[in-house]
Amino acid sequence: MKMRSLLFVPGDSEKKFAKAKTIGADILILDLEDSVAPEQKPAARAHVASLLDQKISRNWSFFVRPNPFDSGLTFDDLAAVVKPGLDGVLIPKADGAHDIARIGEKLDALESAAEMEIGTVKIAVVATETPIAMFNLASYTPPHPRLVALTWGAEDLAAAIGATGNKEDDGEWTSPYQMARNMCLFASAAAGVLPIDTLYANFKDPEGLEADCLRARRDGFLGRIAIHPAQVEIINRCFTPSEAEITEAQKIVDAFAANPGAGTLGIEGKMVDIPHLKAAQKTLASLS
Repeated sequence: MKMRSLLFVPGDSEKKFAKAKTIGADILILDLEDSVAPEQKPAARAHVASLLDQKISRNWSFFVRPNPFDSGLTFDDLAAVVKPGLDGVLIPKADGAHDIARIGEKLDALESAAEMEIGTVKIAVVATETPIAMFNLASYTPPHPRLVALTWGAEDLAAAIGATGNKEDDGEWTSPYQMARNMCLFASAAAGVLPIDTLYANFKDPEGLEADCLRARRDGFLGRIAIHPAQVEIINRCFTPSEAEITEAQKIVDAFAANPGAGTLGIEGKMVDIPHLKAAQKTLASLS
């Protein structure tokens, strides 16, 4: 499952969905949470369920973000949307792996009722939106069988701790949110799941988005959340290895395959070792 770009689409907007499905995002996240007003949530839930019933021909994965546990709506959301065609759910405001276990148990029952193969619906988690979640990032290791990705969020965390802002004057994250970003990256690597960077709020700043995506990929993130269709092309491009990177990675993988048991090799005058091999394997894996 490709997860370079994950575009949020309000669950109650047919117009925005019609546009989003043609944009080229790897994943559309039909949102039942923050982008939907409280009085519209039942309609949004029904609308998303109806989209799944349409069996739309698509080259993107269909995810849903349900409402968080403290809303009392989570399981009703899941009951409405777990049906053939649903590829995954993005769980907001998770406190740790114990919340994912609860979701997993519910998905088991709902998939069985819908005559789906158990484990079909994957789970991605917004892993840093509550204060206690920051202490529980290690709980995602070993990963739940359904877990495919961790991402992080700053806005809900800022509200939860009473912050008056989360950015410096130059636009950089303040230190609490830099820590949340970094810990999400480490937790993803520890669990062996994909690290997905958080949204870039200013959708009218393509240059800033591109620069930030390149920094994120440099640091180890493999995809990014988008909040506007205009961001998708930039995100896809930044998180797709170049031809030169692919060629270099394949050379490293092929060289180690031809020399089983080697720990260090010389390739075209450069020494490479096992960390280089792991990085090359990661690059090639991102293409599938």
